[in-house]
Amino acid sequence: MKELQHINKYFYKYRFSILFGVLITIGAKIFALFTPRLVGESITVISQNIDGELSDELFRSELFKNILLLVGATVIAGLLTFLMRQTIIKVSRLVEFDLKNEVYQQYQRLSLNFYKKNRTGDLMNRISEDVGKVRMYVGPAIMYSLNMITLFIVAMFYMFNKAPTLAWYTILPLPILSITIYLLSKQIHKRSTIVQEYLSKLSTFTQESFSGISVIKAYGIENRINSAFLSLSNENRQKQIHLTQVQALFFPMMILLIGISNLLVIYVGGLQYINGIIKDFGTIAEFIIYVNMLTWPVAVLGWVTSIIQQAEASQKRINEFLKEEP
Repeated sequence: MKELQHINKYFYKYRFSILFGVLITIGAKIFALFTPRLVGESITVISQNIDGELSDELFRSELFKNILLLVGATVIAGLLTFLMRQTIIKVSRLVEFDLKNEVYQQYQRLSLNFYKKNRTGDLMNRISEDVGKVRMYVGPAIMYSLNMITLFIVAMFYMFNKAPTLAWYTILPLPILSITIYLLSKQIHKRSTIVQEYLSKLSTFTQESFSGISVIKAYGIENRINSAFLSLSNENRQKQIHLTQVQALFFPMMILLIGISNLLVIYVGGLQYINGIIKDFGTIAEFIIYVNMLTWPVAVLGWVTSIIQQAEASQKRINEFLKEEP
């Protein structure tokens, strides 16, 4: 993350918008996490009515109240999520605008000697592709990270407050997930750097071919240029595949670990209900919903890690030019 410290000045510049986005995110997740509790309470009410512990009139009243609260919480969570996206994604576009201008102004300051050493295609790639990767870090990566952290904190609080033993079994696969992400992220960073370098080579080759098309046609070397372009494209494709192969391990790993968590909730929760440790049947349903609500944040963790690693590699390439002295 050392290279990405360069854009901290932009975070400070838009600090109030980012803070507003953080507060909205927390609010959205709190309202979203009312859903499992209300569903759990509704199932408990239905179970009590079936067992004859609750009269039909009281049953209908409680169920209707829970449904209204459920709809209300969902609508509010949806509106806050919309505002969150409008705030944080807007900031990412503003940072992208500022960073592109900073790079362009640096290009204007640099001497002619710099342009003799560096290709036009590479310069274009750094101000477009690389800045775009950094924007993904400022916008989606930060937004989904806030989502994930807030959801985990609030969900863990509810789960441990409701059934501590069951909560421990639910989060049991998470340390395995952390170790896996750490190992894979190192490979993603390494391969992302190589991919961006090959994209620059491809951009440079294409730009020079178009600029010198009259020379290519005059000497009749179209076939040679096509062969060279095909060779470079194949190399670029291979590097992209190498990166995708590592990234593709994330989602199957997430699905496997979430599946294990679901099985643990059903098995351990079922045993605790049979033994009378858990009094309400709705608690098991509530925990299953919690686990599945955590599925997306856990799954997106791999994607966010990948975005940050790619942004780090891209920002490093941008910083090389920004630190160049005219």
